[in-house]
Amino acid sequence: LWLYIQMSLANLCVFIDSVRLMDGGGHCSGRVEVLHRGQWGTVCDDDWDMRDAAVVCRELGCGEAVDVLGSSHFGPGSGPIWMDDVDCTGSESTLKNCTSAGWGKHDCNQTKNAGVICSGVRLVGGPRCSGRVEVLHGKIWATVCIEDFDQQDAEVVCREMGCGLPVEVLGAAAFGRGEGQVWTEELQCRGNESQIHLCPKSSTLKHDCSHDNDVGLVCAGKKYMVRLANGSRPCTGRVEILHQGQWRTVCDKGWDMRDAAVVCRELGCGEAVDAVGKAHFGPGSGPIWMNEVACSGSESMLKNCGSIGRVSDCHHAGVICSGVRLVGGPRCSGRVEVLHGKTWTTVCDADFDQKDAEVVCRELGCGPPVEVLGAAAFRRGEGQVWTEKLQCRGNESDILSCPTSSAVKHDCSHDSDVGLVCAGSVRLVDGGSRCAGRVEVLHRGQWGTVCGVGISTIAAVVVCRELGCGELLSINAGYIPGSGPIWMSHVDCSGTESTVKHCGSLGWGEHSCLHYYDAELFCSGMFKSVLTHGPHLCSGRVEVLHGNTLATVCDANFDQQDAEVVCRELGCGRPMKLLGAAAFGRGEGQVWTEELQCRGNESEVSLCPTSSVKQNCSHYNDVGLICSVLCFTGHTAVRLLNGWDSCSGRVELLYLSDWGSVCGASWDMKAASVLCGQLKCGSAVALLAADWFGEGSGRTWADIFDCHGNETHLSECPISSWSRAACSHKQAAGLINLHGQVRLSGGRECEGQVEVYFIQDWRRVLLDSWSVSEASVVCRQLGCGSVLNFSSSSPSSPDQHSHMCVRGFNCSGSEAHLGNCSTANLLNLSCSSMEQLSITCSGKCYINLKTAHSSIRLVGSGGDCAGRLEVFLSGSWGTVCDDSWDIEDAQVVCRQLQCGVALSAHVPAWFGPGTGPIWLNEVQCEGNETSLWNCRYQSGGKHDCRHKEDVGVVCSGGKLCLQLLLFLALVLLSGLVYQNRVLRRGREHSHIIYGFRHFTPLIC
Repeated sequence: LWLYIQMSLANLCVFIDSVRLMDGGGHCSGRVEVLHRGQWGTVCDDDWDMRDAAVVCRELGCGEAVDVLGSSHFGPGSGPIWMDDVDCTGSESTLKNCTSAGWGKHDCNQTKNAGVICSGVRLVGGPRCSGRVEVLHGKIWATVCIEDFDQQDAEVVCREMGCGLPVEVLGAAAFGRGEGQVWTEELQCRGNESQIHLCPKSSTLKHDCSHDNDVGLVCAGKKYMVRLANGSRPCTGRVEILHQGQWRTVCDKGWDMRDAAVVCRELGCGEAVDAVGKAHFGPGSGPIWMNEVACSGSESMLKNCGSIGRVSDCHHAGVICSGVRLVGGPRCSGRVEVLHGKTWTTVCDADFDQKDAEVVCRELGCGPPVEVLGAAAFRRGEGQVWTEKLQCRGNESDILSCPTSSAVKHDCSHDSDVGLVCAGSVRLVDGGSRCAGRVEVLHRGQWGTVCGVGISTIAAVVVCRELGCGELLSINAGYIPGSGPIWMSHVDCSGTESTVKHCGSLGWGEHSCLHYYDAELFCSGMFKSVLTHGPHLCSGRVEVLHGNTLATVCDANFDQQDAEVVCRELGCGRPMKLLGAAAFGRGEGQVWTEELQCRGNESEVSLCPTSSVKQNCSHYNDVGLICSVLCFTGHTAVRLLNGWDSCSGRVELLYLSDWGSVCGASWDMKAASVLCGQLKCGSAVALLAADWFGEGSGRTWADIFDCHGNETHLSECPISSWSRAACSHKQAAGLINLHGQVRLSGGRECEGQVEVYFIQDWRRVLLDSWSVSEASVVCRQLGCGSVLNFSSSSPSSPDQHSHMCVRGFNCSGSEAHLGNCSTANLLNLSCSSMEQLSITCSGKCYINLKTAHSSIRLVGSGGDCAGRLEVFLSGSWGTVCDDSWDIEDAQVVCRQLQCGVALSAHVPAWFGPGTGPIWLNEVQCEGNETSLWNCRYQSGGKHDCRHKEDVGVVCSGGKLCLQLLLFLALVLLSGLVYQNRVLRRGREHSHIIYGFRHFTPLIC
């Protein structure tokens, strides 16, 4: 019975609202109150904005948020003030999920209660400001009958929706039949009400009505809630926002291009050209309504952006939007369209000259004009063609400042729409190519740099994309300092911007930076090479892929150094032969108009310098190239068959569509080591005859791989031509790899006989050829400190491993893992020696001699092996969020720092919150990685963490284990004292010290 009562109460609680609106005359407007611990309380209006209101309206099922109000607009509440400094993203399902100062924490009183007005009406089934009328009745949306709706009702609906005046009232379910209830009351609005719920109603309906009679409404359109005042033209001026019938100003604190972009979009004014402050367009009057506006850039209206509310004294924000735009091309190029009134019109090519082009490019913040194109080069426009002729002098700041003449002597259609290509307003300089170097932006006609401090990875990606330079390779600062103004600092993009100039920043020219910290980027390049129409992927006609266009290369403009880079970029080894005169057939389309000037050591052609070509070249001169090997970067170009695991077996390579075994006579340990590294299988252990893994079928490749052993991919090794000599399947090469797993047997953790794991079993290691370097690596890999001694010993079991053993490791002593050491032929099938290797390590408590130059560190404890975890990225130290963090992640950190094993995974409060960026989130290590960077993680600064969630780690190593023992003992003692005090009070709080039970015992 008790269980039934509990379940019934739980089901009942689902339907109880946790938020309500009071004293507003209806369910959807009023003072905001929230239910917490069974008691209703109010919300403080500090930082209360439209995003917070949107969450309340959605939670109550009340349509869109219409307005936010403070200063107890709906009267003061009573009881506790539950929430203050509310900060919603706008996507939360309930107000209680938004961040705030904490339940009951505030510096407010009941004269500052927050209020909300939601819309009690909506238009469904049409474009914005038109659709089927539905009214909120209780918590249910109901349609309205055409007979019960007139012009006065329509005026109120359009006003409440912010949609201007009514245009047409439509019956007979013009926007589709609704569902659910038809409203049973007749609206009797006078036409001057601000909201539909304020209208009188009559329940004495004289007729029945079905959904076939649902009323529809078309309003004139959007009523602007923002305007630009005191500017020289319609799309520039001081930003003012309409609130409760009064125009109010916006503070310039934090005002940036993302905020300006929202204003320009809301007003239909093209792109934002500049975000200005310090009352650039003169001071306004009346209250300052928004402060520290924080738009993402995607909002449809400024009032939907976050802000921290009203201030009494601040400079006013302004915006300059463009009265012209370029449509249909990449940034700074396209069809010219001019804003005429509120309509965009195209321009006739006969009425547009070089001086007009200079003004358009300048107004859009682009570089100087490159080319004026006629005949609808960027496709035919729509709508009106401008009927005036521009007569710019070329020095005007914007197109609407140019004189015009209406005496156009010719007719013009969209077939003659003019197009324009301007130079870009973002560039990379002094880096050796247009896709590498110092970032510079053009602002107000002057090039300036971007501060590398605080620049996000996403911002760098936006720059590479804007320049058509492919993917981001790296971000640096300080190597190529610039001069002139520093235009942007702390650049933060969402990733959707067309130019980095539209990203958030501290403001134009606002910074505390030196040119020593100028940001530098290296992008993958705007073009890449391909080989086409050859017998396989590594031979053919050389073509350059530029965007989506392929262009052939002239044989006179291509040499051996260029060929080296092309083969390397394609993973095709080295060039074997250069062929001219269209040896692989004549190409089609463009011939590339630039000459590669590669030095030969570049990793890809986009990094090579280029110069413009002076001679003409036709497809009869298309260059061809044959590289030495087939590209092995495909999905199944190499495989090991019939082995014990994925890292052993018969070697087979794919050539075109044919798999073939590799001849053992053509294969050596250097080639095997390269292949093992490519497959992420550690080191090569042995080459075996074909009878170990069975004979193959099909082709046998007899080509000799001449690897040096330090290549990262088999495709980098030189090779003779395929199928040069005969080789039988009995001579096929087999391969065993070493994963690097090692253990010490004998019963003690850091002392015993060395065994390594391969061929699905643990194999003993012989003493011969073993030195202190190899022993040091084993101790480090096991987290056992440094090596104290190594010697021979009898095997733990006389019969165990008697048939097989390993030998011949060659370590430098600095490796973190035995699998990283080079090896000779480790396998010895006739092993009869009893001299098995034994090692004694110092143990898991040792002096940490590691320097502080690592890319990770532990800070805040006074030692190197305990503290708050920080990582070095993009030129600065930042912290790691504790989301998904566990003991395996901590083990990797301790191993990388040579600090023994992890004693605790997460102890943030002990080392205090960090500062600066939170670089990593959702770290997921297996536990056997040698570096934190080998684990999976989310980076780029995108997270929902705060510094109170910074990860802390305690490792067993450090200056003295006694310090850690004392540290943990003090914490445990504090916990026990606290627990004893609680128990004396008769309350059970044993869970408070539950976390102390999870510490691993310390081993010294």
